[in-house]
Amino acid sequence: MSVLQTKLRRELWQLRSQALAIALVVAGGVAVCLMALVNYGSLIATQQQYYQDYRFGDVFASLKRAPGHVERVLAALPGVEEAATRIEGGAKLAVDGMNEPITARMMSLPEGGRSGVNALHLRSGRLPDPARDDEVAVLAGFAETHRLVPGSSLEAVINGRWQALRVVGVVESPEFVYLIPPGSLLPDYQRYGVLWLSRRAMAAAMDMTGAFNSVALRLDGSLSPQQVIEAVDRLLARYGSTGAYARADHPSHRFLTDELNQLKTMAVVFPVIFLSVAMFLLHVVVSRLIATQRDLIAVLKAFGYNNRTIAWHYGQLVLVIAALGVAIGCALGIWLGRGMGELYMEFYRFPSLLFRLDPRWVMAIAALVLAVTWLGSWRTIARAARLPPAEAMRPPVPERFQLGVVDRLLNMVQLSQPSRMILRQLTRHPGRTLLAVLGVAMATAVVMVGNFQFDSVTTMVHSQFSLAQRQDVTLSLTDPVNEAAINSLVRQPGIRYAEGRRSVAVELIHGHRRWRTALSGLPEAARLQRVLDRRSQPVSVPPGGVLLTDFLATKLAVETGDVLEVAVLDGRGRQLTVTVAGITSEYLGVGAYMALPAMNRLLGEGPVVDQVLLTLDPERAEDSYRLFRTMPGVMATNLRQAALDSFNDTLGKTFLTFTFFNGVLGSIIAFGVIYNTLRISLSEKSRELASLRVLGYGLGDVSHILLGELAVIILLGIPLGWLLGSGLALAMVTALQTELYRIPLVISSRTLALAALVVFLSALASGWIAWRRLHRLDLVSALKTRE
Repeated sequence: MSVLQTKLRRELWQLRSQALAIALVVAGGVAVCLMALVNYGSLIATQQQYYQDYRFGDVFASLKRAPGHVERVLAALPGVEEAATRIEGGAKLAVDGMNEPITARMMSLPEGGRSGVNALHLRSGRLPDPARDDEVAVLAGFAETHRLVPGSSLEAVINGRWQALRVVGVVESPEFVYLIPPGSLLPDYQRYGVLWLSRRAMAAAMDMTGAFNSVALRLDGSLSPQQVIEAVDRLLARYGSTGAYARADHPSHRFLTDELNQLKTMAVVFPVIFLSVAMFLLHVVVSRLIATQRDLIAVLKAFGYNNRTIAWHYGQLVLVIAALGVAIGCALGIWLGRGMGELYMEFYRFPSLLFRLDPRWVMAIAALVLAVTWLGSWRTIARAARLPPAEAMRPPVPERFQLGVVDRLLNMVQLSQPSRMILRQLTRHPGRTLLAVLGVAMATAVVMVGNFQFDSVTTMVHSQFSLAQRQDVTLSLTDPVNEAAINSLVRQPGIRYAEGRRSVAVELIHGHRRWRTALSGLPEAARLQRVLDRRSQPVSVPPGGVLLTDFLATKLAVETGDVLEVAVLDGRGRQLTVTVAGITSEYLGVGAYMALPAMNRLLGEGPVVDQVLLTLDPERAEDSYRLFRTMPGVMATNLRQAALDSFNDTLGKTFLTFTFFNGVLGSIIAFGVIYNTLRISLSEKSRELASLRVLGYGLGDVSHILLGELAVIILLGIPLGWLLGSGLALAMVTALQTELYRIPLVISSRTLALAALVVFLSALASGWIAWRRLHRLDLVSALKTRE
């Protein structure tokens, strides 16, 4: 081992605490980066493999009724590789131990066994026997929630007929990776499921013998999906088609893609923020660390080592510390990324998670960190290496000797001598002070970015489920009914108030832009479900025209006064026009609203509703639930509390878990920065502090000088960090908008206090360590002249 290698090894051991703290700063940034990349990469690989293995469809269509021979015509269309026709319908279920209403989507299995399109993954049991009408396969999420296994039984009302069913299999489907009940925005496996029966059983239950009402197509790639959609629409228009749509508009795939795109954005935004902060702070810390080594550099030059050799030696010191941080960060990031992927699997219904770690990611991150570390410290190393040995062995010459503005001001203020020393030290090295303040500010900002989403999610939940939605139950009806029918519901025991509304599936068209959504008709002076603005204040729905959310208005590129085409997806092929009367905002979903009378006039219908919002007597809620299960005209029952629980169990759980890890890693970065700032300050001032001790100053006075400087830096850095953190938070919420939800920018005093507390506790812990070292300071060693 050469002399310099021995020196490097000994220096790393002597600086082990500082080196570890610097490495933790690097590790925090690398871990956040890899956590997001591994999580996103694993989920996207799982999705693609699942779609490929189980032949997820490319084009879908629903219709009223078409004869079976149309399937052959569909399969013969140009661009179509395979066509699968199905029979679908709704059902109400009764499961042991569940008193609340349960609805389900019933699907037919192909007559010949496994389908070539949207094949099922069998988790347990088997598929229903084509000769048996009472056997059913159940979607795994619903089965797990209700503890259904092969052999379990349940009851169903299908098309108004009661039927006893026996579970023979538990399955997953690429069509229902993200299952959302009708009229809802979030999964709810407790109250909504998917069941598969044999084709013969579904045909008998739905009066569809020799016919079908749903189709899924796989394409061969020779034509674009839009070209195939146009051909399918022309063919199925006579059969009451609601309009074919591509995989991109399939509800499950659409919401899943939005979530994965958000993860992709987080995989870019969070790492950029964390790595940028980590690299800046590393540059500040390492530069000051190298500056304390100038006397040793001079000794090495005096012994004949040239500038390049010395520069490479100190470069190795920095690279070893950075490499340690990369290693820790990679291990931590991969572990967290895999754990986050498993967490997402709880509500993304994939058969299994395909763990994907692209070695190129690790290599790119490592190369970036090492390169930035080297470049960040190179200027300091080169400047120190160029110093003549005699000059480098002496302490740096003060840059100026005259009294400054601060010195004159200090003469006017009664301060203790140590306090004066603190202020002079800070003002006579403004560049170093500014970098230290920026370091603390960035550490504060990182903690804020990792924690402000808690406030945002709380605001979003309160706005959506307390202010906008105030009903207990929403009943979705099979067919529209006259508003007068609501009065009969109000007279039922346990129902306190009822309010009707209308919801119609439409495609909004503006130029070449299209968006499938629901057009909602709200009654005048709606009490139970309201539209809110960004200040969570109720917005009146205009008496004429449509009110759009800002997210949808942006997607359609429309403004108030523009005219939209409305394709009503009810099987009648109606094309209408409506004026954009206003634009508002919502946190969940994408909304288009009209006044109920205006919407019914637009559709050419009388005063009808197809949804009823209810408030219930809590003591008689179970009686009401039993009533809803027996009402023939009720297609689905959605509970507001169930939607809130679903949000907390799915989006809230995963999003806030990701946020929690970011907050923890941000705290690690904060501690690493502050600890190194204090330790390097102690190294730089050890001689001066020892001199003061010899001159009669006590340990308290000396500690006051060292820790007081840190206190001033923290007091200046925290407010600046709040400002930087607010800017970073704004950039994040802007980048993370999806169709499913938009995160509001809410930074409460709790978040600001938490960021300040983390920085303060980091300073307290670092100060205690520094105080112990100061207490054990060897005055003779610190004061002896370096020859």
